[in-house]
Amino acid sequence: MGDLLQPMHLLVIGVIVFLLFGAKRLPELGKGLGEGLKGFKEGIKGVTDPPPAPPVVQHTVTPAPAPPASTPTEPK
Repeated sequence: MGDLLQPMHLLVIGVIVFLLFGAKRLPELGKGLGEGLKGFKEGIKGVTDPPPAPPVVQHTVTPAPAPPASTPTEPK
């Protein structure tokens, strides 16, 4: 089983693919295969990487103004 993908075997597979699809279809097939692999890698990356943490927003709280001091009133 270790001798399955020898260079001669790959060459024969390449010739068969060329005969089946022709010279015009091979670039299209390569492009489709590349896009599929790229999408697969992005999908796997999204599963393995944790989602980014949301940004931390700090709010400053300003104290309410103090009520005016009451002045004692003198009886008249």
